[in-house]
Amino acid sequence: MADDHFSYLIVHAENGRITDLLRYGMFGNKASGAKFLQSSHPHIIQEELLSLGGLGQEAGETPDHRWVIVVSILMRKLIKIFGKPMEWTGYVVDFILNLLSLNGNLLGLFANLLLVSIFESKIDVLDCIEEAGKVVIPRRGSATFISTIGHIDGRIDLDPGDVFVAEKDVSKLGERVDAGNKSLMDLCMMASKLAYENANVIKNVVNLHWKMDFVDFYDCWNDYQKERSTQVFIFCDKQKDANLIVVSFRGTEPFDADDWITDFDYSWYDIPKLGKLHMGFLEALGLGNRSNPSSFQQILQAKNGFDEKETQRFPEMVEMTAYFAVRSKLKSLLKEHTNAKFMVTGHSLGGALAILFPTVLVLHEEEEVLERLLGVHTFGQPRVGNRQLGRYMESRLEEPIPKYYRVVYCNDIVPRLPYDNKTFLYKHFGVCLYYNSFFVGQKVEEEPNRNYYGLWYLIPEYVNAVWELMRGLGMGRRYGAEYKESWEGIMMRIMGLVIPGVSAHAPPNYINSIRLGKLRHIQMSTL
Repeated sequence: MADDHFSYLIVHAENGRITDLLRYGMFGNKASGAKFLQSSHPHIIQEELLSLGGLGQEAGETPDHRWVIVVSILMRKLIKIFGKPMEWTGYVVDFILNLLSLNGNLLGLFANLLLVSIFESKIDVLDCIEEAGKVVIPRRGSATFISTIGHIDGRIDLDPGDVFVAEKDVSKLGERVDAGNKSLMDLCMMASKLAYENANVIKNVVNLHWKMDFVDFYDCWNDYQKERSTQVFIFCDKQKDANLIVVSFRGTEPFDADDWITDFDYSWYDIPKLGKLHMGFLEALGLGNRSNPSSFQQILQAKNGFDEKETQRFPEMVEMTAYFAVRSKLKSLLKEHTNAKFMVTGHSLGGALAILFPTVLVLHEEEEVLERLLGVHTFGQPRVGNRQLGRYMESRLEEPIPKYYRVVYCNDIVPRLPYDNKTFLYKHFGVCLYYNSFFVGQKVEEEPNRNYYGLWYLIPEYVNAVWELMRGLGMGRRYGAEYKESWEGIMMRIMGLVIPGVSAHAPPNYINSIRLGKLRHIQMSTL
């Protein structure tokens, strides 16, 4: 295929210096701005610089526009600098949280430690503590090792107020095949939160708590991050004759710098007739590599999208990449469960992958699979493409009823990324259900303050963060023990006093919105 059949733009935050950013941001220096951009065609860079105000005022642009890409690059540079400290902090926080929870919190841990004098022992300190003092040492990857997200919100059971859950017959959840079903939305949000856990924890929750059937967990290669960092799991509502299959992608981890860098990335790949797609999210699905841009064309625009014969020739594609691994398993499950339909879901980065998965199925003309798609539910999802992509996918996901619901809570910063205005290409699509901090929701075209910036919104954001902290302290008394926030959750609220949009992104807000929320202008079924 000729080069003019595809195009891309890569923003290299690692290129250039801070002085280049300043020259570009303050003076609109074209040469400085171009250091950060790589494209399939020279004119694309020129157009981007024009659209960003990079060539002065000759095209009627404003200097404010070019600062958007400057801030994006600057944020990626800063996050990269703190990448290792964030990773180490994550390991320490995870270990401490699990150490406390496995030993009855701080008092229980101290009580166990008093049973042994570790200084008089000649064996390993950790072994001594664990054996003589009966202190449980957390083991990463075990069925008892819970993520930071899991400690912030410890709920693992489905909505106790749901009729199917109350009747202990959760397999009937899949018999309701309308994507706007509230029970189904709660299941999807809980699956999205569960995706942050390791495979053993996920299996136990699905099989023992939800009484459903865990199918598989995948730890897949991410070409952008150069490691196995794309996690996804699959489960069915029952082992035989399933009605529902759910695919859940893991989202942005709090201490994973590369995840946050992906959210701030501006790079895109343009698929003819379909639209521009976020390059970092495509790499997370294993659909190309920016170091070899032609790989996107080879995989995405291959006839039939690497059909079964081609994937047999390249077995590593199925084994290592999330898109091909999930597609292969999904096809076999749909053959096994002839009456089943499937849902795709995810929170944060996982939400972006959740909507891109059926998008690529459309591109690859997987019509038999798409006929069995019940819907896509995402929570706190960043933008994945341009308006052309949105219009194309809406035409496929809204007939005869809407299938794609995008839930946004209040001041969550992630749905406001990457930046969107009249100049920039990234646009949301689908049915947006927006909930405010009182859990009152409504159907909107776009969430308020869609870019999270501006002094006009600054004071209300901080006032709202104070309210969310106060609300969190009283959730248990007002709504019952199920809604009582953990001390880890309260600490998250306190952090929200510094950056409100980060604390608003946490899963508890989305679970509470679905379970406690009331929607205006749209009626969701409750069964």
